[in-house]
Amino acid sequence: MIGATFLLCAGLIFMIDFIEMLRQAGKYGGTDALTLIWITLLRLPAYTEILLTFAVLVGSISTLLMLARKSELAVIRAGGMSVWGFLWPAFLVAFLLGVFSVTIYNPLAANARAKAEAIHAKVFGRASSFLRQQTGLPWLRQDGVDGPSVVWAGSAQDRGLTLVAVRIFQYDRNNKFVERIDGVRARLIDGAWAVENAWVTRPSQAPQKYAVYHISTYLSPERVTDALGSVISLSFWDLPGLIEVIGKSGLSAAPYKVQYHLLLSRPFLLITMVLLAATVSLRSFRSGGIQTMVILGMTGGIGFFLLAEVSRQAGVAGLVAPWVSAWIPVSVASLVSVSVLLHQEDG
Repeated sequence: MIGATFLLCAGLIFMIDFIEMLRQAGKYGGTDALTLIWITLLRLPAYTEILLTFAVLVGSISTLLMLARKSELAVIRAGGMSVWGFLWPAFLVAFLLGVFSVTIYNPLAANARAKAEAIHAKVFGRASSFLRQQTGLPWLRQDGVDGPSVVWAGSAQDRGLTLVAVRIFQYDRNNKFVERIDGVRARLIDGAWAVENAWVTRPSQAPQKYAVYHISTYLSPERVTDALGSVISLSFWDLPGLIEVIGKSGLSAAPYKVQYHLLLSRPFLLITMVLLAATVSLRSFRSGGIQTMVILGMTGGIGFFLLAEVSRQAGVAGLVAPWVSAWIPVSVASLVSVSVLLHQEDG
């Protein structure tokens, strides 16, 4: 049931994303349909990761309702087995699904998404924006061996590895202004930005011109696009190292810390979905009101997803600790579900 729900929703997402690919093909230039289908398929795993929680909820409700309709749950209970006894296989399946999705499916989805972005840029000629504009100005604060610096660029190329029309303000380790660098272009190499045709101006000194001038940075060519890209394109195994790099670069690592804790909590989140499903699916069909209970269960699931999203956004904004934004919704939902089941089963 989980698999059927997952595949159905994945098919809908594929169709929606494929329509978007067709729109972009009409806007930026035509390409063959097979390439568009391949890009959409590569993007699909990253999008469907969020479906697993919903699939476990709907699949669990469907399975328990089927067992209840056939009176199998009544027979199981008559044999002396409690709800906790016949739910543990579902808990085990949910936990293993969560571990698989985090350790295997997530890295595969991230790798496929990266390939899709590369093909997308090649086909449509649209490079990702490197500088994130938080206040409407294309400024980037970074850190390096020589000290922090503030970078401005007129535009970015090569997925952020090349900046055009750059202006850099360099500071020392004590945050004291050292120099200003103006250059035609800056290329990111290991440990530094290589600024071409750079004019360097220091306090009380005449400007000096350099063919190439290097500005230290903790960013690397392998990390820069990920550091300023979408968190859904990042592998679980890469997040710890990326968080460390982002912190050294002077950028906010909150979104990536939140994503890391969300992935860590996913196995327990799926167990919580089984608990939530059980609260609305164990009632006997002879008692009536099954439709109402299912509607309440789906409404509760949607409410939980909204709560989790609000909590995630609070963590990304730095209003709460990253672990709080990921674990509190799961903890609250599981405690509420357990309390309801204890009341239903044990009075």
